[in-house]
Amino acid sequence: MMPGSARGERHGWPENVGIIAMEIYFPSQYVDQAELEIFDGVSTGKYTIGLGQDKMGFCSDNEDVNSLCLTVVQRLMERNEISYTDIGRLEVGTETILDKSKSVKTVLMQLFEGCGNTSVEGIDTTNACYGGTAALFNAVNWVESSCWDGRYALVVAGDIAVYATGNARCTGGAGAIAMLVGPHAPLILERGCRATHMQHVYDFYKPNMDSEYPVVDGKLSIQCYLHALDKCYEIISRKLQSGGHKSDSSLLDSADAFVFHSPFCKLVQKSVARIMLNDFLREPDPGKKQVYSGLEAFRDIRLEDTYFNKEIETAFITASKPAFIKKTKPSLLLANQVGNMYTPSVYGGLVSFLISRPVEDLSGCRIILFSYGSGLASSMYSVRVTDDLSPLSPLHRLVNNLSDVELRLVRRKKVTAKEFDQLMKLRETTHHKAPYKPVGNTEHIFPGTWYLTDIDDKHRRKYERKPLQSPVDLNDQSTEKLIPLCSLDRVLPRMAETYLKCETQNEPSEKY
Repeated sequence: MMPGSARGERHGWPENVGIIAMEIYFPSQYVDQAELEIFDGVSTGKYTIGLGQDKMGFCSDNEDVNSLCLTVVQRLMERNEISYTDIGRLEVGTETILDKSKSVKTVLMQLFEGCGNTSVEGIDTTNACYGGTAALFNAVNWVESSCWDGRYALVVAGDIAVYATGNARCTGGAGAIAMLVGPHAPLILERGCRATHMQHVYDFYKPNMDSEYPVVDGKLSIQCYLHALDKCYEIISRKLQSGGHKSDSSLLDSADAFVFHSPFCKLVQKSVARIMLNDFLREPDPGKKQVYSGLEAFRDIRLEDTYFNKEIETAFITASKPAFIKKTKPSLLLANQVGNMYTPSVYGGLVSFLISRPVEDLSGCRIILFSYGSGLASSMYSVRVTDDLSPLSPLHRLVNNLSDVELRLVRRKKVTAKEFDQLMKLRETTHHKAPYKPVGNTEHIFPGTWYLTDIDDKHRRKYERKPLQSPVDLNDQSTEKLIPLCSLDRVLPRMAETYLKCETQNEPSEKY
């Protein structure tokens, strides 16, 4: 058993329940967003400046949500030397539906066959990009309940985000994240620091079962996202003030980092500005705070009138820029380099933040996360990083096992925009086709990756795993070609000084 073992703590309220270990998988190929702008015939900077995207990971026809989740689960178990017998609950959050009845979780159970462990609770959870968060909450609730049997919970979030040809295609992405949940965790979900807002709306949905593509009302979806952020802000601010948690009147001042679900990076910067706007309207005497200087004219506005007010948006983006650069920009590495992974998106942000600074600087941090899924479901909650920095502590192990993320990003294969378009057409024409044998090239798939080999005439899918060539494939800690963790501008070259420019040039359509 690894540090933070769950077994044995069977009586009383388990302490410091949260995320003990994390693993992430993203495809081994990407398309450059600047080249995609040229191929799509849009204005220069529409994707890279207007949306804040640099590269987009994608899958060919030989990867699906099952293979993504198989890969990330096995990788987490192997790298952390965990026995499958020590898992008592397994939940999957996804909106990438391959079957209307059979869950991804049941596919993952083949990994448990060798140890004979079939006593594993949990099932798939679906609501757009929110399913992974619901799965995480369910896992934490199970560990803290009378039903907990002393074993770990395992949470998996995985999706393939693809769009039809047009201005939304650039906001795709793909990936999967696995999280081990139990007591004595280095990332602790703070009790009483959770806010949820649910609402019925058709901003983004997938009614056509014959297609991977969603129906999107882009402008409405942005409005719903920001409205949900407002509602969660209101609830969590009240809880932080009344629940005995140390809190300033400013939510931005109450945490060391803010991590958001990221459909595209520009919306995340708008979200930081939105939190400042809420703080400003809630502050009894904003004149006493230098950060609010020059914003006095907006004192009497109503939040519901501001969703698309460019004057207010620009003013608060400018005012909140220091907070964004310090507390949120480090979380955008994977969003910028891989794209929107849907359910794993906010947790890709968490991974990005964790690898952005030395472990010593993470100790004791409070991280506030905002998860959003269209339709809609949303939550804002607080994660506290342990202050245990002892040798071989769970925090050191968690961060060390993620330290190869940047190296894996560098080692991906670049695909031309034309090839990307052809592969998207291949996925479109073969979607749910049976029988079918994938034709995608497996040469560049990372070692240890599961991939689809066959779909028979009864739609039954078969998978194989690309062999690990050496132990270094499992946990590559090499620093060769490694991008410095504290120098995100080298990874995000188009983001550093370009966010504010999009207000006056190359502003994209709000539809995504």
